[in-house]
Amino acid sequence: MPTHATACALLLAALSTPALAQGIATPDTVQLSDIIITAERREAALQRTPLSVTVAAQPLLAGAGVVDIKDLAILSPGLLVASTSNQTYTTARIRGVGTVGDNPGLESSVGVIVDGVYRARNGVALGDLGEVERTEVIRGPQSTLFGQNTSAGVINVVTAGPRFDFAAVGEATVAEHGTRGGSASVTGALVEGVLAGRLYASVRRRDGYYDVRTGDGPRTATDDQNESYETARAQLLWTPTAEITARLSADYTARDERCCIGVQQTTGATAAILALLSPDGGVMATPDREARIGYANRDTNTRIKDAGAALHVDAETPWGVLTSTSSYREWRATLSQDWDFTSADIAYRPDDGRWSNRFRTFSQEVRLTGSRGALDYTGGVYLAQEKLLRRDALLYGADYEEYVSRLLSRTDGNPVGDADFVSTLTGLPVGQSFVEGEGMVDRYDHESRTAAVFGQGTFHVTDRLGLTLGARWTRVRREVDAAFQNTDDGVGCGSALTNGFNNAVVCLPWANPAFNDLTRSETLSDDGWSGLARVEYQLTPTVLTYASYARGRKSAGFNMDRTQTALAPETSTDFPTETVDSYEIGAKAELLDRRLLVSADVFHQTYEDFQLNTFLGTTFLVRSIPEVTAVGAEIEATARLSQGLSIQGGVIYAQTEYGDEPVPGLPLLAGNRLNFAPLWSASLSGTYERPVTESLNARLTLAAKYSSDYNTGSDLAPEKVQPDFWLVNGSVVLEPTNGPWSLEVWARNLFDETYAQVAFGAPFQTGTVGAFLGAPRTIGATIRVRY
Repeated sequence: MPTHATACALLLAALSTPALAQGIATPDTVQLSDIIITAERREAALQRTPLSVTVAAQPLLAGAGVVDIKDLAILSPGLLVASTSNQTYTTARIRGVGTVGDNPGLESSVGVIVDGVYRARNGVALGDLGEVERTEVIRGPQSTLFGQNTSAGVINVVTAGPRFDFAAVGEATVAEHGTRGGSASVTGALVEGVLAGRLYASVRRRDGYYDVRTGDGPRTATDDQNESYETARAQLLWTPTAEITARLSADYTARDERCCIGVQQTTGATAAILALLSPDGGVMATPDREARIGYANRDTNTRIKDAGAALHVDAETPWGVLTSTSSYREWRATLSQDWDFTSADIAYRPDDGRWSNRFRTFSQEVRLTGSRGALDYTGGVYLAQEKLLRRDALLYGADYEEYVSRLLSRTDGNPVGDADFVSTLTGLPVGQSFVEGEGMVDRYDHESRTAAVFGQGTFHVTDRLGLTLGARWTRVRREVDAAFQNTDDGVGCGSALTNGFNNAVVCLPWANPAFNDLTRSETLSDDGWSGLARVEYQLTPTVLTYASYARGRKSAGFNMDRTQTALAPETSTDFPTETVDSYEIGAKAELLDRRLLVSADVFHQTYEDFQLNTFLGTTFLVRSIPEVTAVGAEIEATARLSQGLSIQGGVIYAQTEYGDEPVPGLPLLAGNRLNFAPLWSASLSGTYERPVTESLNARLTLAAKYSSDYNTGSDLAPEKVQPDFWLVNGSVVLEPTNGPWSLEVWARNLFDETYAQVAFGAPFQTGTVGAFLGAPRTIGATIRVRY
């Protein structure tokens, strides 16, 4: 498979040969300009910023097909973004560290910041980013300046703002898998020199990546993981004086899609039972994930409304730039699911709003950034309120009781069991222990209030030596009110218990009458310090070295799922604060007359009480792991090899492991690598522009990403390992010199690599492992017009 990357490198080299010769003859024309970033909340050159950062900008972002944070992974070594049973459950990981997204009560380890505003969860941030100018993937804890939920790193997205010069762009796209869509944007002055605006809107559609076998229904849709959304973003830029700038933005996105079913990687012994319950076999008898065939008799609808507004104000003062960022966001996902991932009607989450999540977040930050003599400083306060409403429902399907009966009564001589066995345990008539449409309906009202004070300063002892100290004090208060209900009063489990049968399968959490009409209220307060200490030394005018220590934290929280011990509901569902101590030594160099920028570092991160979200086969539970360590090295480079040819890439080695202490119920964790933690990760990308004729130019973009093998399961079961693989994207753009149009032909996953984002043990099945696959190869064309 490494031949894919070799082919990309050879193609770039072959196309660049004429221009490379020209560039060597005139080296002043191929120097790299300063890459300006805001990784430390102030503008600074990348090579003068003593952090481990991957930066991507236009036209590389567009040419590599970056639309959302999942796409960004192809340009960023060490960044892995994956989705599970729903696109809203998306998780980013950096250096092998992240948080599974299936529990909305668990905050992210990798913070996503869009135009200075923190998004509540990684899945909430998944969407069309619009007109992106630059992305920064900052590795390692960034709690001092970006807040508590950045213990693994930050994805910082900067979008295009309003301009006073008029410009308009329109775009239309068609591609495989029924892909079609378009976007339009316009910017310009509303009041010359004082008020400017920008408006962006897009519509996207795509057929599903999976064919679906639906059994006896009631599902009618025969494809899954389609795309259907509309998004709009409006901005105003106001500059009333030379000292004051204000930017007001508002955005809205609506999605109505089907996602996500899984495919079988292995099929276990329970397939024989499923074959009796569904006319199409229930699951694939001989797994073939290349066929992208899934089984679901219930809907998998995903309806998302995401809206927000933000006001950014910058004011020049005698002490520096005073920045205020105020934001309000509301995000709601109304979901449905075929819970068992088969076409038998075992259990489902209904498509009526009883399975949904809603976030309402308000945040206010005031920050002062300035310099006084030899001191550069940033400091401020941060306030936030988050209200989360989670509704959870799991209902019995028409086949639930028979499936459980056969599951419990099967023997070697009778591998499909007895259809009436549950009735003998409960004493109820057949079909009355677990009635179709009955089940659990729960509600969680969760509120978090955060207050923080922070500051960071760099004192330039000499023109070469700098000392940086930073600290952040954060207080978080959380409240959760949970209300549990069994619509049938848990009659099946209750009757079995009355008859003296204490059976764990009959009395799973959603069937347990102990939860019926149960309410629970909990509160917690969590406060603590995070900080940074760093020494940086300009070894030569072109080489910067640094050594740093950072302390990060991710606050305590609550599980939002039913948990029980010996049929007794847990009295408390809180989990403790996660902390990390990180050490990093690195260097950044400008070489070959500024045609080559190189960054390298080594790191050691130790996490205590690491928050691991695990799937127990029926419910999700956050486990507190005593220790996790991440040790490794990174090297990245950006090169301007010739006039028109730019290449960037990097390699990361990260040994991210659990400590040696055994974890109850998860025997494979101790001493082994974390899930989603490849030992090696590498990326290589580049753009090459050259004239085809006197009036026509061409631009080639290629992006490749390599990951060594890693386990995708939180239990580290060996059958959930994803082997090493490459992903390659590319595009070719033709456009007239200074012309009003361009034509782009592009490919995503060029070599059609089939890989598992996540592999999972199929619920309620023995030996069956499913997988949520990455997107297949897609080839398309885009035409753009500009004015």
